Amino acid sequence: MDLPDGVKAALDEKVFAHLATVMPDGSPQVSVVWIDRDGDTLLFSTAEGRVKTENIRRDRRVAISFTTTDDYKNYVLRGRVTKFEPDGWWLIDQLARKYWDGKDYPRPEGQVRVNGEITIDKVGVNR
Repeated sequence: MDLPDGVKAALDEKVFAHLATVMPDGSPQVSVVWIDRDGDTLLFSTAEGRVKTENIRRDRRVAISFTTTDDYKNYVLRGRVTKFEPDGWWLIDQLARKYWDGKDYPRPEGQVRVNGEITIDKVGVNR
């Protein structure tokens, strides 16, 4: 779906998003993530071995929520992870520069970054 301009503008801010994934027993699991976008596609990065990584590999359905700080609008986006693979540090560095004002992300020894793309199916906005 095409994201509304207001959603795109909010995603371009330094919002802390909550990524909900599905546990093996069907219960929700939520993690705070940095988020960016490429057009209407959401981008996030995580590491191998994390719960959300395993959950996404098993079930690509996700939800993202965040609240803007200037007007306190709450956004809830639902969709599917359409790309999820270890493809380097480029995305976490891009996110770190957005959230940390130009700094690259530290390189913990042995960590493998997994970058994801989310295609959104449904958008909700509440105030």
